Amino acid sequence: MTGQSVPLGICLENAVTKVANAGSSSPQFDVELLCEHVFGLDRTQQIMKRHETVSKHQETIFQALVDRRCNAEPVAYIIGEQEFWSLPFRVNEHTLIPRPDTETLVEVALKRIPVSAWKPRLLDIGVGSGCVLLSILTELTEAIGIGCDISTGALEVARGNADRLGLSKRVEFFELDILNEQMIDDLKALGPFDVIVSNPPYIPDADIKDLMPDVKDYEPLSALEGGDDGLLFYRKITQLAPLLLNDGGLLAFEVGIKQSEDVASLMREQGLTSIEVKNDLGGVPRVVSGYFTE
Repeated sequence: MTGQSVPLGICLENAVTKVANAGSSSPQFDVELLCEHVFGLDRTQQIMKRHETVSKHQETIFQALVDRRCNAEPVAYIIGEQEFWSLPFRVNEHTLIPRPDTETLVEVALKRIPVSAWKPRLLDIGVGSGCVLLSILTELTEAIGIGCDISTGALEVARGNADRLGLSKRVEFFELDILNEQMIDDLKALGPFDVIVSNPPYIPDADIKDLMPDVKDYEPLSALEGGDDGLLFYRKITQLAPLLLNDGGLLAFEVGIKQSEDVASLMREQGLTSIEVKNDLGGVPRVVSGYFTE
């Protein structure tokens, strides 16, 4: 690639081979996204213009991004964006990458929102990039939201995403550690809420080392580590729910594989009722939700 410029098609074919050899499970898709980011061509245009040559400047930029992907860096971090709920969300090393499975949490929140809540108030604990909370707010045009997170960097990303989506007037973000008892009063002062959603850290600490390199080496550990059994944050949030929810309010969690029954039990212990488990598109129990009744 150091000589004359080459046709786009050859450039992409070489990149797919390189990314595949580096271990990616989706080399074609990865390269298509990187190509669109650098050359401004969608998938159809990439096919139609495969015989056109690319400039050396663009080729150099593209190859640098391909090399980053070959080092297991996630494409979303390379291009700085990930689609979620058909919306564009900025992401970086301070936030988890939004995943399609998490859209199930949005679906459940929208379906089970208390009917009495005309202008619902929502709380997202561990808001990250803001993808869950902001997606819900785009659907519920009268709702207002509060997002909290322990990460200053994540909150900056979430605020930026709210600005891009035109939601800044209906959402506020706060830096808060829910495991810090001294901050609980601050959280209570922001309520009460009609809906609490959370996709908390739920990987058992000992299992972090076994995750794929593009997760354990790049995504923020504070958003992954869920304590010894992965249930640390579920326990804390379910304990707080009666203090934060209005009568009839909804609590909805994303959960990890084989965690749904344990989380449902924690919710029952705190008096939540009408508990439901919703599978994601892959058939995995992904969201557990229930109502608080005084």
